[in-house]
Amino acid sequence: LSGLLKPSAGEVSVLGAPAWQNPGLYRDLGLVPEREAVYGGLSGFEFVRLNARLQSVADPDGAAGRAIRTVELQDAAGRATATYSKGMKQRIKVAAALVHDPQVLLLDEPFNGADPRQRLHLIELLRRLAADGRTIIFSSHILEEVERLAERVLVIVGGRLAASGDFREIRRLMTDRPHTFTLRSTDNRGLAAALVAHESVLGVELQDGRLSVRTSELRGFAHALPGIARAKGITVRELRPSDESLEDVFAYLVGR
Repeated sequence: LSGLLKPSAGEVSVLGAPAWQNPGLYRDLGLVPEREAVYGGLSGFEFVRLNARLQSVADPDGAAGRAIRTVELQDAAGRATATYSKGMKQRIKVAAALVHDPQVLLLDEPFNGADPRQRLHLIELLRRLAADGRTIIFSSHILEEVERLAERVLVIVGGRLAASGDFREIRRLMTDRPHTFTLRSTDNRGLAAALVAHESVLGVELQDGRLSVRTSELRGFAHALPGIARAKGITVRELRPSDESLEDVFAYLVGR
């Protein structure tokens, strides 16, 4: 996607233009590599300004300042990047990738080395950039962050694309895997006895004041539950899926 490698097969285009051997594409593309890729002898400001000059930005000093404010590293902008923590280096790389205001931003493992506060800041930053109309693509093994941030995921297993789209919808389409729900009601024991008799329910477990229900037929269970509870005079106070996380989806796809 960044044009650094020739595709082994097929073609790759970004914004309608070929990525390979197309230096002009870099005016509309920002890249944040996984490796640190910063010059330790340069200050944060000098590093970002260097990228602005490489992109022929009209006001490199002003652009560098704005990009550094975007990632909230003003207080460390005058320090050598060799003194930065790994999380700070991630943020200064993002600033360098944004300095020329690209339409597309590519990030490889952007959360590596970031502490919890830095991760939250980066998540909010990427959300703002996306809301401004940019296309943002990132790869990550930290599935919790992907789940919280991404609108569309592509799951790669063994070098092949296993699924793409909203991960919750991917999970619902996995009809060969039972779905598990957690319920809390005014009478968990009575509801458990009623549910276990329904044909869509594979199993029920009562633990710590909640019901765990496994169903092989998601739609049938969803339609049956209100009527079963009403017939028994039971109020359902909580119903939530307990196996719809991105980590669950990934585990199911890997296990296939």
